[in-house]
Amino acid sequence: MLAEFAEAVAPATPWYWLAVGYGGQVVFGSRFYVQWLASEKHKRSVMPVVFWWLSLAGAVLTLAYAIYKLEGPFIMANIGGPPIYARNLWLIHKARSLPQPPPPVPPA
Repeated sequence: MLAEFAEAVAPATPWYWLAVGYGGQVVFGSRFYVQWLASEKHKRSVMPVVFWWLSLAGAVLTLAYAIYKLEGPFIMANIGGPPIYARNLWLIHKARSLPQPPPPVPPA
């Protein structure tokens, strides 16, 4: 009975929007596995660049889905992330484009 009511009130979500929503969650969630594996490899906490790319892509997809669904709390929860992730990527790009000091010369 409740399912029939929900179908009558809310139109069905097209498959491609479900793919965007679920895809965003998968991409966003995968960043934690990337960070975990990188940290295990280096035996210290590491934040690889791909973590920030996955964060940005997943957050944008999830935000697009939230906007499509017009769900205020869902939009509010996801609107702040993309600028932060983009800023981190910009800072990484800037740091990498600076000239690097030459390696130290070993004593003779």
